[in-house]
Amino acid sequence: MRPSVAAPETTPLIFNWGAPRQRRRALVGFLLLSLIAHASCFYLFQIVYPPTIALLPPPAHVSVISPRSEEGRTLLRWIDAEDPALAFATQRAPETRLRALPKTSHVPSYLRNPPVLKELPPPIVDLRAPSSQPPGLVPVPRESPPELGPTPTTVSFSDELEGFGAANLPPPNFRASRNEPPEAIRFRVAVGPRGDIRYCFALNSSGDSALDDQARRYLAQCRFAARSTIAEQGNAALAWGVATVEWGNDVAMPNAVSNKAGAP
Repeated sequence: MRPSVAAPETTPLIFNWGAPRQRRRALVGFLLLSLIAHASCFYLFQIVYPPTIALLPPPAHVSVISPRSEEGRTLLRWIDAEDPALAFATQRAPETRLRALPKTSHVPSYLRNPPVLKELPPPIVDLRAPSSQPPGLVPVPRESPPELGPTPTTVSFSDELEGFGAANLPPPNFRASRNEPPEAIRFRVAVGPRGDIRYCFALNSSGDSALDDQARRYLAQCRFAARSTIAEQGNAALAWGVATVEWGNDVAMPNAVSNKAGAP
C-alpha cells in the first residue's frame, strides 16, 4: 500500500483574479437606482411642482386724454359732469354778473364824530362826609287797585230751555277741596213736563271732583216756573239742553275755611 500524500497547501493570492461577475451586477444595479432617482426627481420638480417663472412687469406707460379725439372729448365732458366739487359748490346763475364794489377811501370815525373830552377833576378834593339822605328820585304815589266786590256763581241755560221761563235755584253754598280756581263746568240736562230736571250728565270737569258733585246736586234742585209746549217724542216728554255753571268768588276755599275755624 502506498502511503497517502498530503495535498500541498495553496497560499491565498494578494489580488482576486476571479471573473468580475458580481461587480458588474452591482454597478448595473447602482446605475438603475440612479436612473430611477433622477426620473422621480424630474417628475417631482418639473411636473408636480413646476419651477416658478419670474415674469417681468410690463413697461410703464402714460395715457394722455386729449380733446383732439371724439373719445377724449366725451370722457372729459363726463368728468366735468361727475365732478363732486362742482355738485357741492355754490354757483351763480349764468345770467347774473359779478358787480364789483366801488373803490372808496377810508374815512376814520373820529373825523366825522370828534370824541368828547372828559373834564379834569377839581384840584381841591372835597373831604366832607357824604350826606345820609342824598337826593334821589321823586317817589310817585301808586294808586291801590280797586277792591272787587263779591261775584256770585251763575247758571246759564242753552237756547233749547229758554221757553221754560226763569229757573228757581236754591242759594249757592259751594265748598272747594282745592285752592286752585275751578273752571266752568257744563252739564247735559233733561227737563221733565213739570219743570224739574230729571237727568244731569257732566260734559267736562271743573278740576275739583267735590265741586262737580255739588254742582250736579245743585242743578237737580232747579225748577222752572213756566214751560211752553214741546213736541212729544215717543213716550218720553223730556227737553234736553245744556246748563253752564260759572264759578264766582263766593266758593269757599279750604284755606279760608281753616282760617275761620282757627280764629278765636
